Amino acid sequence: MPEVNGPQRLGGWTRLVTARPRLALLAALVITMLAVFAGSGVADRMGSGGWEAPDAESTYTTKALEREFPASQPNLLLLVDSGGASVDDPAVAAEAARLTERLAGEKGITGVGSYWQSKSPALRAEDGREALIAARIEGDDKEMGEVLDRMAPAYRGVHGPVEVSVGGPVAVRHEMQTIIQEDLLRAEMIALPVTLVLLVMVFGSAIAALLPLGVGIVAILGTNAVLRGITELTDVSVFAQNLTTALGLGLAIDYALFIVRRFREELSAGADPREAVGATLRTAGRTVLFSALTVAVSLAAMLVFPQYFLRSFAYAGIAVVLLAAAAALVLLPAALVLLGPRVNSLDLRRLLRRGEGRSAERSGGVVRGRPGGHGEPSESAAPAEAGSGRGWGRFAALVMRRAPVFAAATAVGLVLLGLPFLGVKFGTADDRQLPASAESHVVQQHIRDGFPGSPGGGLEVLAEGAATPAQYAEYRDRIAGLPGVLRVDGPVTAGRFAYFSVLPDGESVGEGTQRLVQDLRAEPAPFDTSVTGTAAVLVDSKHAIADRLPWAVGIIVVVTLFLVFLLTGSVLIPLQAVVLNALSLTAMFGAVVWVFQDGHLSGLLSFTSTGDIETTLPVLMFCVAFGLSMDYGVFLLSRIKEEYDRTGDHERSVTFGLRHTGGLITAAAVILAVVMVAIGTSRVTNTKMLGLGIALAVLMDAMVVRSLLVPAVMKLMGRVTWWAPAPLRAFHRRFGLSEGESVPVTAEDMSKDAPERERVTSGA
Repeated sequence: MPEVNGPQRLGGWTRLVTARPRLALLAALVITMLAVFAGSGVADRMGSGGWEAPDAESTYTTKALEREFPASQPNLLLLVDSGGASVDDPAVAAEAARLTERLAGEKGITGVGSYWQSKSPALRAEDGREALIAARIEGDDKEMGEVLDRMAPAYRGVHGPVEVSVGGPVAVRHEMQTIIQEDLLRAEMIALPVTLVLLVMVFGSAIAALLPLGVGIVAILGTNAVLRGITELTDVSVFAQNLTTALGLGLAIDYALFIVRRFREELSAGADPREAVGATLRTAGRTVLFSALTVAVSLAAMLVFPQYFLRSFAYAGIAVVLLAAAAALVLLPAALVLLGPRVNSLDLRRLLRRGEGRSAERSGGVVRGRPGGHGEPSESAAPAEAGSGRGWGRFAALVMRRAPVFAAATAVGLVLLGLPFLGVKFGTADDRQLPASAESHVVQQHIRDGFPGSPGGGLEVLAEGAATPAQYAEYRDRIAGLPGVLRVDGPVTAGRFAYFSVLPDGESVGEGTQRLVQDLRAEPAPFDTSVTGTAAVLVDSKHAIADRLPWAVGIIVVVTLFLVFLLTGSVLIPLQAVVLNALSLTAMFGAVVWVFQDGHLSGLLSFTSTGDIETTLPVLMFCVAFGLSMDYGVFLLSRIKEEYDRTGDHERSVTFGLRHTGGLITAAAVILAVVMVAIGTSRVTNTKMLGLGIALAVLMDAMVVRSLLVPAVMKLMGRVTWWAPAPLRAFHRRFGLSEGESVPVTAEDMSKDAPERERVTSGA
């Protein structure tokens, strides 16, 4: 039976990881050094795009235009400012012509054109003081970045009567990649020392505080090596490195906190180091394993989406979660066996404990308490932790006495916080992700403000197949008459291919322009047509996400239900966990819209609001935040289930669970929030949104949902919480993991518990 075999298996695992602790740590050191070498330069191999669906019509059309008409898809723009003179001034025109000719001779650059060659009004500012030179840099992100680094310094700055600034999509992506790497380094420099201070405050012992940090560093370095290998096989977004740092530190610290805390409890109860490690792995180790699986599943769900931006976070997230769990379950036990009681060394709270001891002696109190049974720390061994536990126990009792009030008020409050998300508008990432002072952002802003039409927001219609000039002209006249069309240029032909440029009358990604994309695709033609452009990419991205989102949510929900059932043996607790987890995310989504879409606090947080949210961000934030919420949920439920298996007392078990994990979960949440806020100091808006949004979700989950809503709901449900039909109870006895003897809930128990539930519901 599982109750017999489980501990034996875990005991065998304990012997395996602690038999040669020094050898295990040495091997880990060697592997970590190899990971440092293998992961070096990973950022240089990453891309900064990936928002578009690779199998979408807009993606196909863009690639075809790049191949057949390179000049139609410029990704490099030189903004030429003539100062007080007109761009048509002979001296300005001569210098611009020289720059254009020089750019055309650069290696790796094609499709060079300028206002002074074509006299196109779209390339000339309305005030006549600025004009554009456009070109295309060939190659992948790395090759384009190298070309830009080589040529940009020679063109940027003053050239005779003109001043040149470098912009365009290539410059935006390259500058974004550079800023992300710089910001990530700064975030690590902020997060590491602050995290260490918080860990010392949690543990008191400097030695115990260093252990979680070490686990996190191993997870981050290992994940960088994994990502370096993945870049050899597929595209990976540079944004994924932020998740690597955040989850590498956050989850590794969560897991190590839980294991080290339980190990210290077992030591204080009188166990020797090996026995303490064994008990820790049977309890906290199992919880860490389940937590890692639930978080990994939430992140793995992003693999169903075609955009490599989302898939990259799945690669990084799965790797860092599994490595953090592996380090916590292999390296940490080996270190704890070697340290033993020395894990409490360099205890900065020793003076406080001595002061409390002398005070208790003077008042006749008992200082040396009985070692806590069943993993409870003794008062003398950990007075601060015990005091904190008593406080959480009293808090749980208060919440359960007023369970209907706390449940209703908390649920309503969370729903209200999420209401702004009902007004969400989806868009695409552009240069406004960058700081306002970034050169490529400045160039694009000048184009938006000073050039006619909707620069960067035009649509291209690709025509494939044999056609006569009359057929092209007839088709152009028809699409020019569509609602929302300002102007149609073209066709530009090359063999069996041609394309038309359609300038929309409105915002580049507005609702009207998105409808125009659908109208252009529906317009009949005597040849094959396809549409691309910023709005077309958005339409296709929204369609790809909407098409795959049910699958992603379904995977997360089904696997989460199954894993939580294996942990608890109840069919109601998994449902409760999923619903409460989803409810904990409402504040995050409401804040994202209120702050980043609507622009509130944009001055304080130093970002430019675009009036919309990048389409993939809510999906990413949901998967990450849901996984982290389950992380804390598993921690709490495991201790509740452990006590319920031992006593069969439902209310005592809930109080016990919150008493023994409330402070730990809060400390872990604060530490993870610090890491996410450090990520949120980024100058790139999407990274800022991700960091601050996840930080808010984590704090709301730990301090509101786990502290208020979970105990209140479990009180209202009573012992029916643990109900499962007979076939599933048999399945859990055979395949589930449990500590001690379960106390099954029968129909008789449910009927006995009904009056209590009615009394609680009525507020008695």
